[in-house]
Amino acid sequence: MDIQKFFVDDMDEEKRLDLYLSDALADMSRSFIQKLIEKGKIKINGKPIKIKKHKIKANDVIEIEIPEPERLKIEAENIPVEIIYEDDDLLVVNKPQGMVVHPAPGNYQGTLVNALMYHCKNLSSINGVIRPGIVHRIDKDTSGLLMVAKNDQAHKCLAEQLKEHSINRKYIALVYGNIKEEKGTIQAPIGRDPNNRLKMAVVERNSKDAITHFRVLKRFKGYTLIEAKLETGRTHQIRVHMTYINHPLVGDPVYGPSKQKFRLKGQMLHAKTLGFRHPAKGTFMEFQADLPDYFTKLIKMLEDKYM
Repeated sequence: MDIQKFFVDDMDEEKRLDLYLSDALADMSRSFIQKLIEKGKIKINGKPIKIKKHKIKANDVIEIEIPEPERLKIEAENIPVEIIYEDDDLLVVNKPQGMVVHPAPGNYQGTLVNALMYHCKNLSSINGVIRPGIVHRIDKDTSGLLMVAKNDQAHKCLAEQLKEHSINRKYIALVYGNIKEEKGTIQAPIGRDPNNRLKMAVVERNSKDAITHFRVLKRFKGYTLIEAKLETGRTHQIRVHMTYINHPLVGDPVYGPSKQKFRLKGQMLHAKTLGFRHPAKGTFMEFQADLPDYFTKLIKMLEDKYM
């Protein structure tokens, strides 16, 4: 059982308890937090509070008792997965658009983890039952390269490289509008959108530093094809940063315009390049994954009609 403490500052005075905690605990839904409140698992200044609309005060000390996660059995499934590289320590896979990386409440089947469990006898255990082997993630509707650890030692080494920002991660993205600069850097902190918990946003409070480098590959009439290089790896980073500079990704159902012109199934974002130091051998390895067919077809159409 995990107990976390929060100290309320002046800026959060009179905020609802459930809203405050849902912002502070981004991985927990508001409904789950409300259930904890109802069960008396949350205390303010040492006293259990069972009213979810309770207004907090400056200098309040909030303690939340987080129960142990339910024991789940994730099943291996015979799902085809494109493996770019594999050895005793790791795999590099090319995830298709539409595939979720790992199981989550309400979605325990059909994920990349289910497929990997069928293919591999061993995966690292650091991230628990739901995310075995998963060192980093890409969104469901983003395609491309992911590294997967087969043992805990490899996992720790790869995770440390992510933390040090030494992994080379480059994406290809198609965005709305014409970017005038040939290249640029977006440095803006990302956190949970205070107005919509399903979205991330550039915000100053409860956020983490985020840096994206980009360069223009090709311009079309009303669209730009770019390469984006991640220096940090925040949730939805490229999607949020490009929206922040008024160039949202084409096909993005969350951050893009509500009307999508090309009947796409998700954002035009592909993790093309992945380079890292091998956790056991110490040698630098780099992999490339070609753009998927739907991406190249759209680019060809833009070349024919919008150049």
